[in-house]
Amino acid sequence: MEIVNQLGALFLAAVPTVIIVFLFYLFLRWSFFKPMERVLSERRKRAEGARIEAESSRVATQEKQRFYTEKVRKARAEIFAEQETLDERQATINTARTAAQTALQEAKKGIAADVKAARVELERSSGDLANDIAEAILAGSPSGPGGSQTKGAR
Repeated sequence: MEIVNQLGALFLAAVPTVIIVFLFYLFLRWSFFKPMERVLSERRKRAEGARIEAESSRVATQEKQRFYTEKVRKARAEIFAEQETLDERQATINTARTAAQTALQEAKKGIAADVKAARVELERSSGDLANDIAEAILAGSPSGPGGSQTKGAR
């Protein structure tokens, strides 16, 4: 029985400590834990909002990337097609240039042959023409300036 009395006295002495601890717990809960829970809750909400926003931004960025990649692919295809067209045009121009140069060389050869033939003809006819002029002068043709004076003196 004495033990029960001692335990009763011990519990009676512990009651103020239990009450103080319980009041301290309520005070801490009111002044520290509740505001901390609110802050953490707000932080979770903001983090979730930021996560959702980041995900939507990532999706939008991927969509833009697909769009720009497709545009770049189309532009490259157009450039390659245009390059092929330009290559074909260049090949046609080179063929035409080669044909024109060949025709020009042939024309130059033809003109050179004509010039040579004309020179040969001139050289041949120059001798005949010189003979005709010499015969006319030696025969005393009255058509010269000295011939008209002789006519006036007669």
